[in-house]
Amino acid sequence: MTLSVFPLIDPAAADAPQRFCASLRDTGFAVLVNPPIEAALIQGIYAEWLAFFDSEAKHAYALDPQRQDGYVSAQVSETAKGHTHKDLKEFFHHYPWGRYPREVSDAARRYAVQAEALAAQLLGWVEAHSPPEVRARYSEPLPQMIAGSEQTLLRILRYPPLRGDEPAGALRSAPHEDINLLTLLPAASEPGLQVRGRDGRWLDVPCARDSTQNLLVINIGDMLQEASGGHYPSTTHRVVNPQGEGARVSRISLPLFLHPRPQVRLSARHTAGSYLLERLRELGLKA
Repeated sequence: MTLSVFPLIDPAAADAPQRFCASLRDTGFAVLVNPPIEAALIQGIYAEWLAFFDSEAKHAYALDPQRQDGYVSAQVSETAKGHTHKDLKEFFHHYPWGRYPREVSDAARRYAVQAEALAAQLLGWVEAHSPPEVRARYSEPLPQMIAGSEQTLLRILRYPPLRGDEPAGALRSAPHEDINLLTLLPAASEPGLQVRGRDGRWLDVPCARDSTQNLLVINIGDMLQEASGGHYPSTTHRVVNPQGEGARVSRISLPLFLHPRPQVRLSARHTAGSYLLERLRELGLKA
């Protein structure tokens, strides 16, 4: 059984910071309605990157295992921590300094700049609404942690249509938690994203098809959980396989993973750099 319980938060409303942080605390997720990112920009990115993933050009940008930028095929993909099957997806990693396909426009890069500026504001809200004892844990202001970071990652994801011969138990994205501080995600082109509630039930996160409004989904990553001593929980989420007609449709999404600079101290046991390296090894993306 799945449910959808996420309130839509207008970022321009006077009570937006309080409602945003309350939603993050309750579920690990929050949904902004009509954020300062144009819906037309997002739809254009979905269309041109779908064409890119349907082309042979993508293979010229194979992932660099050291730099971690470039294209990852469905055959390589990643395996979520604690799972045995690779996720049913392909994706392109773009960093501010990294490779970018010449076959597409710069729209995705423009989106990343806009989303990162918004993320700095949202991290300011998170810090302002942290209890004093939690704020005292932050080694520096949260927005400052991402300032000048070369680790913030735009991942353009394509979940291909299902063929019917997928391994039993394989999902478009197995249950997992994100590594970073916050993830910003425009409502995906198709449904499937779910978050596990505190009672163990799976909750549907709205997609672009669910609303005529422009929606942006934000979730907490492990690094913010680490930095806040668990005050802000990194919540398990997944992308389930569609049924019926939906199984023959690609799903495109654009998560922007907000990473601190590697030297930022998250806790007594971890810097952002040491935490990231540990998790990339667990995912099989780094030796």
